[in-house]
Amino acid sequence: MILSRRHLSLAAGMAAAVALTAGALIASTAEAAPSADVGSSAPAFTGTTSNGETVSLADFAGKTVVLEWTNDGCPFVKKHYATPPANMQSLQASAAADDVVWLSVISSRPGSQGHVSPEKANELTTSRGAAPAHVILDESGDIGRLYGAKTTPHMYIVTPEGKLVYDGAIDSIPSAKVEDIAKAENYVTAALADLSAGKPVATASTKPYGCAVKY
Repeated sequence: MILSRRHLSLAAGMAAAVALTAGALIASTAEAAPSADVGSSAPAFTGTTSNGETVSLADFAGKTVVLEWTNDGCPFVKKHYATPPANMQSLQASAAADDVVWLSVISSRPGSQGHVSPEKANELTTSRGAAPAHVILDESGDIGRLYGAKTTPHMYIVTPEGKLVYDGAIDSIPSAKVEDIAKAENYVTAALADLSAGKPVATASTKPYGCAVKY
């Protein structure tokens, strides 16, 4: 059968579209695929804080570490920082009181929602009454992709021995409504309580909810 030039053009266009779609799917899958597995060693990383310091996960060996992915423009993040009840701030302060290291990580790329300068990051910490040990500016997204962080917020907990024991949502009600905080089960609080009691984390993995991380 002889194909016309029009048919050949259409066939070529369809083939290109299929190739582009397949490529997009592969890229999307690769970007979203988590590299951190609960129960295994937490991926090592080094990052720069909003104060210009270089910190590594290894710096906190011997201490429990909480990783919080955040984006100040995200409604789900605003929910947990809203005052009252200052839910995220309370968690951070409680963690600090228990000698738990809290690291807030911003993986928004330059020009995207949530990307901030070091000065703005510090202003947000002060104005919201937040109390993380450090705010890490991960504008390359390398740390976020290393852990497979999908949303803001997305929470992880690492034991003093460097084992990842929690990966998922901050709590059990996936909404942006402040009034739902009091009704939800807080998975981070529960996991830290289990660790403090010397018990395995009962709920080690949940589905995170919030805005997609702006890689």
